Amino acid sequence: MASLPAQVSGAPKRKEIYKYEAPWTLYSLSWSVRQDKRFRLALGSFVEEYNNKVQVVELDEETGEFSVKGQFDHPYPTTRILWIPDSKAIYPDLVATSGDYLRVWRVSDSDVRLECLLNNNKNSDFCAPLTSFDWNEIDPNLIGTSSIDTTCTIWGLETGQVLGRVNMVSGHVKTQLIAHDKEVYDIAFSRAGGGKDMFASVGADGSVRMFDLRHLEHSTIIYEDPQRDPLLRLGWNKQDPNYLATFAMDAIEVIILDVRVPCTPVARLSNHRGCVNGIAWAPHSSCHICTAGDDHQALIWDIQHMPRAVEDPILAYKADGEINQIQWASTQPDWIGIGYNNSLEILRV
Repeated sequence: MASLPAQVSGAPKRKEIYKYEAPWTLYSLSWSVRQDKRFRLALGSFVEEYNNKVQVVELDEETGEFSVKGQFDHPYPTTRILWIPDSKAIYPDLVATSGDYLRVWRVSDSDVRLECLLNNNKNSDFCAPLTSFDWNEIDPNLIGTSSIDTTCTIWGLETGQVLGRVNMVSGHVKTQLIAHDKEVYDIAFSRAGGGKDMFASVGADGSVRMFDLRHLEHSTIIYEDPQRDPLLRLGWNKQDPNYLATFAMDAIEVIILDVRVPCTPVARLSNHRGCVNGIAWAPHSSCHICTAGDDHQALIWDIQHMPRAVEDPILAYKADGEINQIQWASTQPDWIGIGYNNSLEILRV
């Protein structure tokens, strides 16, 4: 990544890259949001069997070494992991995972325990796997899930503020809606209009759709892939809710959309030489986004001059394997985490 000036002699040298080797192929990863746990991440395994794992790891900035702070079993690989968006530690220290169901876990110094398993299919033993979820940053009592059964579900959590005693965490379905004609692959809340009511989803029908919890009788199709290829992921710009990014299955480009100008991408980021697997907007800037893919590359782009074409990334990093996961640390904008093979690397940008 970008080279930094040499440190003053005698001062400890700050590393640009820290690496952790997990005992299994790594798929999902998430940065803790709490200020007192700056370099804590949750990592999910990808093992093609029922029994999978989630690890909580933390970097010691003094030694530069990672240590495992907790590990727990998880049925099937986690499709997504997210820490509760609670930088001030007002709520219990929670991490959520999606897979066959949505699970919320409580993390303590001694262990990790399951607080609740949320299943909205009460009628049968069959469950439609969850492809992804998003935890609302404005109201941490809201979680939205996306499923292969064409629905999105908005859950209300009761986390119970901690007032000297431990409260159990529980959840209920606030609303469930058929969001797409085919499987829904991702969901993300927008920060527009207060940040609690708007969300978007993408799916196998190749469309990006936007919803308002106050007016669920209709949705807005923001974009449809010309070939109707499935759209796998979406991400809202963290500073400017007019922009979002998405990419199609097997695509080597990321498209940037402006909700004010639906249906036509305002930019195409197309320097990857392999399929794109992940996107992450900068937490602190409206014009920077990182993309990663099968070509081993993580690329950071400056899109401030849109709708002029964005020709080249401003930074590039090459990993030792196909990058399947990328996350930009929301409370520490200098750091990006990438996952490939069984490796986690955190990179200073």
